[in-house]
Amino acid sequence: MKVAAIQMVSGISLDANLSAARALLDQAARAGAELAVLPEYFCFMGQHDADKLLLAEQTGLGTVQDFLSDAARELKLWIVGGTLPMATDDPAHAANASLVYDHKGHCVTRYDKIHLFRYDNGREAYDEAAVLRAGDTPVSFEMPTRHGEHWRIGMSVCYDLRFGELYRMLAADLLLVPAAFTHTTGQAHWEVLLRARAIENQAYVIASAQGGVHENGRRTWGHSMVIDPWGQVMAMQAEGPGVVLADIDLERLRSVREQLPSLQHRRL
Repeated sequence: MKVAAIQMVSGISLDANLSAARALLDQAARAGAELAVLPEYFCFMGQHDADKLLLAEQTGLGTVQDFLSDAARELKLWIVGGTLPMATDDPAHAANASLVYDHKGHCVTRYDKIHLFRYDNGREAYDEAAVLRAGDTPVSFEMPTRHGEHWRIGMSVCYDLRFGELYRMLAADLLLVPAAFTHTTGQAHWEVLLRARAIENQAYVIASAQGGVHENGRRTWGHSMVIDPWGQVMAMQAEGPGVVLADIDLERLRSVREQLPSLQHRRL
């Protein structure tokens, strides 16, 4: 199955971000991808964290959800909508939600980011919990391919990457990591964490990132990539908008798990 990690440098205009995302999804579909994963905050990166609350959508209603459904149906492409703000019962907090749409435009599942990022090195400071409500439920789904294969796909978002226990619970063939890693933390930890998650779970990883300098002044690390179950980087783009394509193979997955059956050797 051909997959696509979509990298963006999203800004403060919803319309401009959706237009950019659609162009990249078109490119992925033309290249033969069956699954495309957009990055965290693909639809909006405002001047201030609280700005996203103004765009929070109700389940099944909203511009971003309509966009994802229409794009998936028109392109006949499974699309993971990075993340978008979804309303909660508290108007001061939204869920940072990743929605999956099948090739007919139906919403298959939703995952709300469980681990919320907080960081302060004296120069940069972030606290997602100020405006976001954490999810509490791991989510995976089954995806049939055009050739009749079935993939178990596990969902995560950005800061989740630091919590290996989540990926163990997902027990997936393919792990998704839409993200907006800061340049500082990404340069230090992004690739090594992604490769570790692939190796220890003997699974493919699709990591779709924000990558560049944004209108709000934030700089994200980028380096969107696809990694195989042996921990090898199959394809990667460092910065700027783009589509990272790779062919993933269930036989390769089975071969790695048979040659080194570490998943069967767990004692704890």
